[in-house]
Amino acid sequence: MRICVLGAGAWGTALAISAAAHPAGHHVVLWGRDAAQVDAMARSRANPRYLAGVTFPTSLLLQSGDAREAWRDADLVVLGTPMAALRAQLAALAEAGCTAPVAWLCKGVEPASGLFPHEVQAEVGPRLRAGLLSGPSFALEVAQAQPTALVAASADAEVRERLVAAFHGPALRVYGNDDVTGVEVGGAVKNVLAIATGLADGLALGLNARAALITRGLTEMTRLGIALGGRAETFMGLSGLGDLVLTATGHLSRNRRVGLLLAEGQTLDEAVRSLGHVAEGVNCARAVVQRARQLEVEMPIAEAVVGLLDGRLRPADAVAALMAREPAQEI
Repeated sequence: MRICVLGAGAWGTALAISAAAHPAGHHVVLWGRDAAQVDAMARSRANPRYLAGVTFPTSLLLQSGDAREAWRDADLVVLGTPMAALRAQLAALAEAGCTAPVAWLCKGVEPASGLFPHEVQAEVGPRLRAGLLSGPSFALEVAQAQPTALVAASADAEVRERLVAAFHGPALRVYGNDDVTGVEVGGAVKNVLAIATGLADGLALGLNARAALITRGLTEMTRLGIALGGRAETFMGLSGLGDLVLTATGHLSRNRRVGLLLAEGQTLDEAVRSLGHVAEGVNCARAVVQRARQLEVEMPIAEAVVGLLDGRLRPADAVAALMAREPAQEI
């Protein structure tokens, strides 16, 4: 299979490495917009900025310049760019008449519009055959071929099958799912909740508090997902519970790291600068809460995170606000 990955960040590079090492012998091109960075990666056969210590397979091709030349003959186009760049990339593919299946890797909500990725695609490229890859996965571990399970989500069965054929292999299991809304809500909301668990860990509130936040956070995620049309069972799977547990507890989680740094007393700007990478939970928290309010969905943990990010709540105040809520039935 001919696979083109657009975007040479951590996740795009990791999946390009995985596909290039696949036993099926895929022809894989990793495209990056920064020609100097791509040239440096081609010479070193590595992407040290994002995936230190990982060497590219010899078969992985690197390319910059006109992206249309990279994906023109592809059987699958994978978008490895952040949420903020998704609209422009989908629009470019649609305008250029891309007929190959397209899948994005970003998880979040477009801050300006409050739209999830599939809603952005419906606006700018409704004729694209599209889907996404999601699930509990740190890019570095995928690049190192450590065991991982992902979800290929699309309403189009052929897109799901193409993604499975491209990536399912000895170290990477890929499951199909047609609940695009549920998978995307899980991928977005878990980032917001991971900030909350990082905050709790940074304040040394204990493992009980962490477990409570994860469990009640899963309830918030499920409420919003069902209100948007997702299926409840999706949130008990890889893109819901699985991704939440990983992002809320894993030391490689950028969103959890934001919470830890805020608990230390850093400002949001300081915390984000120190990461050096995108933390999608920061970018999409307000949009997630706004969608929830519009649908009259109660999300107190996400609300507290937004208050923290906006500077309206101090870390200790955010915890106190959650603990002061009235008793309720567990639903």
